[in-house]
Order: sequence, then structure tokens, then C-alpha cells
Amino acid sequence: MRTLKLSSLARRDLIALLGAGLASPWALALNLTETDAASGVRAALERGASAALANLGRTDGFLGNPQVRIELPGALKDAARLLRSTGQGKRIDDLVTSMNRAAEQAMPEARQLLVNTVRNISVEDAVKIVRGGDDAVTRFFEDKTRSPLTTKFLPIVTQATERQSLSEKYNAVAGKAAGFGLVRKEDANLQSYVTDKALDGLYFMIGQEEKKIRQDPVGTGSAILKKVFGG
Repeated sequence: MRTLKLSSLARRDLIALLGAGLASPWALALNLTETDAASGVRAALERGASAALANLGRTDGFLGNPQVRIELPGALKDAARLLRSTGQGKRIDDLVTSMNRAAEQAMPEARQLLVNTVRNISVEDAVKIVRGGDDAVTRFFEDKTRSPLTTKFLPIVTQATERQSLSEKYNAVAGKAAGFGLVRKEDANLQSYVTDKALDGLYFMIGQEEKKIRQDPVGTGSAILKKVFGG
């Protein structure tokens, strides 16, 4: 194994990733290998992705979380308020519930792709990610996985929403609304809209986990994190 050789700037960036209070391990890291460093970074990132999926891929993972809950888009949300006043509240609630349940059911499909993405990150990649800012990991994930996850999620979301006859009505109403500029064209199809919002929610939650990892890597309880970054 090669002993890890990083520039002073790269060392500083890696320290920033895992907490400013961990400078001393790097100062003494004469026996730290590149393999150890890469494993530590991957462990941190994989933990973040796994935690996000665990939070979202369960009943009420979306519906019960106001930060990622999927609501009707644009003018349809305003129209829903009017419909509630005319006794149509249950129908609106059923549609919103079905959208969020579809997103929850799709989440397990993201696990392997995210894990593979993490495992392919090199030490050099990790340094570049850190230099990109506090949400660089999340943006890296999104850049690498949004397109293939859209392909994976869409049929699951389609199957889930087709169980609700309201999905057809949504598409009809939203299509007309899009024609008047009241709803974005990409939101006029229920399945595409839910898939897009499900991915937004996933990357948002990964971002939340990224913050936790940056603040307290040792607190995650990972042996490799303690070995590489815990001193």
C-alpha cells in the first residue's frame, strides 16, 4: 500500500469535510494509506445516502415530512383550496396521499445506484467534492444519478398512481392548466411530476445527512471513520 500523500490544500479540504477539530490526526498521518482515506470518505458518504433512503422509503417518509411532502403543483394547489370549500377535500387528500405513497415505494430502487456511485469515488474525487462547497456531495450524487433514477422510478410511480383513478383526472386538468401557463408543462403529467419531486426529496434528505456527517463523522459509529479521521 502507498502512504497517503496529499498537498497541504487537499489535507485542509479533507479536514473541512470531517470537522475542523480533526486536524491532529492528519498532522500525524504518516502511516495512513490512500486505501484507508478512500474507505473513510466512502463510508461517510454511503452512510449519508443510506440514512436518507431509510427515512424516505417507508410509510409516511414523504407524506409525514413537511420538508419533502409532495403537494399539488402551481395553480392546482390553489384550485385544491377551492375544491375543499365545495366538499371535495377527501378527493384532494386521496390524490396527495397517492402521490406521496408512490414516491415512498420508489425509494428502494435508488439504493444500489447510490451505493455504487459512492464506491466509485476516489480520494481525488472526494477532495474535489469538498472544494465544491457544503452541498457538493449532494450535487455530485444528483449529477451522477438523477437521469438513471428517473428511468428506475417512473414505472414504479406509474404503477402506484394508476391504482388511483384520480391520476387520469389530474393529467386532464393539469394538461389544460399547462396550456394556460398555470402549471409548468413538465408538471402536467402526474407520473413525471411525482418522479421529479421524489428525486428532489431524495437529494434534499441526502443534503441533510451530508450536514450531519460533516459536523460529527466520528459520531456515526463507523470503525473506518474512527480509524481514519478520529485520531
